[in-house]
Amino acid sequence: MEDIEAIAALQDPVRRRLYEYVAAQGREVGRNEAAEATGVARTLAAHHLDRLTEAGLLDSGSRRLTGRSGPGAGRPAKVYTRARAERSVSLPARDYRTAAELLAEAAEQAGLDAGLRAAAHRRGEALRGPTAPCGGLEEAMEVLAARGYEPHLEAVGGAEEETGTGERVVRMRNCPFHAVAERFPPLVCGMNLALLEGLLGADGPVRARMDARPGECCVVVEDSKNNDR
Repeated sequence: MEDIEAIAALQDPVRRRLYEYVAAQGREVGRNEAAEATGVARTLAAHHLDRLTEAGLLDSGSRRLTGRSGPGAGRPAKVYTRARAERSVSLPARDYRTAAELLAEAAEQAGLDAGLRAAAHRRGEALRGPTAPCGGLEEAMEVLAARGYEPHLEAVGGAEEETGTGERVVRMRNCPFHAVAERFPPLVCGMNLALLEGLLGADGPVRARMDARPGECCVVVEDSKNNDR
């Protein structure tokens, strides 16, 4: 019931826009920013953001948005981030996660890592179909977004950017296999890498490689020429 109620909270179009904006930022978002980005009044944004927090879809906290401290720094403002908990609904109830975890446990104990990676690579190739490998990072981002990875460009060195011609990588805020990857990271992350290698294509302008970061997907995508790291 909790999952149903949480997902039902997104039926309101304003609430859904606010949730999608906060989720897409990958950082804390204040009420003023969220209101301006979605074109609603601050009081209305605050109401819906708090409702999303009550539903367990957002986490909230407080900090000074000015970046200053001490006298004159202003009062802490309420900020929001996407909650890490997963929500799913199936009627009647299904429990695919338990099946996935049992299969992963059996594969790990039997040492089937190589077989799993080979199967994942084949699946990635099948998903890509007869098309050529991805033509560049922008095309790769479209492919990854369609698979739920929530990709974003980041300049090498850590600063996120939307434009520019400097050296960049594509990082992903969401891992579609997060729940199982938490329990079996080497097995599932290796599977994920092989899947993306098949999906993006070999010998093309981009390549996938492992570069785990807390809270994000364990794989990044970069220009194939960046092969010295």
